[in-house]
Amino acid sequence: VSGLPTPDLIWQLNGQTIRPDSAHKMLVRENGVHSLVIEPVTSRDAGIYTCIASNRAGQNSFNLELIVAAKEMHKAPSFVEKLQNTSVAEGHPVRLECRVTGVPYPQIFWKRENESFTHNTDRISMHQDNCGYLCMIIQPAMKEDAGWYTVSAKNDAGIVSSTARLDIHTQWQQPNLPKPKKVRPSTSRYAALTERGLDVKAAFFPDSSPLQPGGLVESDDL
Repeated sequence: VSGLPTPDLIWQLNGQTIRPDSAHKMLVRENGVHSLVIEPVTSRDAGIYTCIASNRAGQNSFNLELIVAAKEMHKAPSFVEKLQNTSVAEGHPVRLECRVTGVPYPQIFWKRENESFTHNTDRISMHQDNCGYLCMIIQPAMKEDAGWYTVSAKNDAGIVSSTARLDIHTQWQQPNLPKPKKVRPSTSRYAALTERGLDVKAAFFPDSSPLQPGGLVESDDL
């Protein structure tokens, strides 16, 4: 600012005169440059600033607008719920899941042992459900799917990982047992018909025979 006599200068924010305080300082350099220093800037400092210079000869002013942008927050990822060890029968579907937070929302990476999963396949899919759970669904589970699984979450503020074990066991099947044999009374003193054929000894040594004395085996196979 220049003028004769040297002009007085005031600053206004939205028509209100600004008074010097710990956050607002008015500086004047030797070359006549006037400055308004605001530190720290808050949302209350946004608005139309007016610089008014005046002396006995007159007055002049100019306006400018200060826009205060919201500070972008950064929060490192953290697990609300971690992966859990899981066991499933071979051929059945299995779901691995966890929940994570972070600002901005982190990128998610899945891997098994040293193998990274970069895209969905016919059996394995990765997504976030409507409840916010990060999910890996394997359908159907196979023996080669067993191992240690790790999910990692990364943003500008940091990275965090969770690891759990998936075990695949063979599905139990009921054995195909032979049909039970029927025993009917025997009229022979010298032989007994067993499921292995004619047993002469059974007639003379009933204690060593699996059959009851005087009994015959009925079978559809004989």
